[in-house]
Amino acid sequence: MQAGYTGVVQISASAALALAIGIAIQNFPEGAIISMPLHSKGVSKMKSCCYGILTGIVEPIAGLITLLLARFIIPVLPYLLSFAAGAMIYVVVEELVSEMVSEENETHSNLGTIMFMIGFSLMMMLDVALG
Repeated sequence: MQAGYTGVVQISASAALALAIGIAIQNFPEGAIISMPLHSKGVSKMKSCCYGILTGIVEPIAGLITLLLARFIIPVLPYLLSFAAGAMIYVVVEELVSEMVSEENETHSNLGTIMFMIGFSLMMMLDVALG
């Protein structure tokens, strides 16, 4: 394992908790980006929800692969996590936010935008408080 700046590798419980909470929070828009278009095309709510939930199945599989390849992944992990975070923010802003404020949306309101801002603020607070 590669040591940190201090020469010691330490992962605190609060850092692990912050990461787990961040992953859990990002799963909501990930599932929604699958479920919403399916439901709008006529797929039942239950089936759309199940497909959205299934999108999270790759995370435990990728987690196991990461554990097996930790020696090689740890040095590039900050870059991989930055890419993943940027990709998720792009998907949320490009797809979900534009969909909720479109004129075709009959329930046009600022609620979606406000919830996006609250979610982003929550992630930043968790990062500072627990990271």
